Amino acid sequence: MTGIGLRREEYGTHSLRRTKASIIYKATGNLRAVQILLGHTKIENTVRYLGVDVEDALTLAEGTEI
Repeated sequence: MTGIGLRREEYGTHSLRRTKASIIYKATGNLRAVQILLGHTKIENTVRYLGVDVEDALTLAEGTEI
């Protein structure tokens, strides 16, 4: 971690894992892909892990044209 300029005592592996998953989700909106990458068997766990809420879902829906 020091190789990329982060202090080990400030960032644990769990917080980095969550951050990476959040970045992927925000970039793609693909919850299923994030679920697979995290190894979650239940999508509910991924939703809870990322803190996805109704506002996030509405934002995605509004940005999608049919």
